[in-house]
Amino acid sequence: MKTMTTVPFTFRMEKDLKESLTIEAKENKRSSSYLASKAIKMMLDLRKEKKQAVLQAIKEADKGIFISQNAVHKWMDSWDTKNELEKPKADIFLKN
Repeated sequence: MKTMTTVPFTFRMEKDLKESLTIEAKENKRSSSYLASKAIKMMLDLRKEKKQAVLQAIKEADKGIFISQNAVHKWMDSWDTKNELEKPKADIFLKN
């Protein structure tokens, strides 16, 4: 396991948020700074994933291959039903 070097970092937060963080830390037998660090990492990882997904979507869009709005809506309407549909496949091809 790789050991991470930590550095001090100070910031201000709302009083209620700090109190909630302190309670959560005590319940989990962790420090507030540990939980805050994990939360920040999670947020940054999610933002990175989102950026990558957007870039991938742009690459796909540049190919001229799309899934129609109708197909997506049918799929989404089926969520949480007994007959949930599989993710739709491309049905619009603008470039040959």
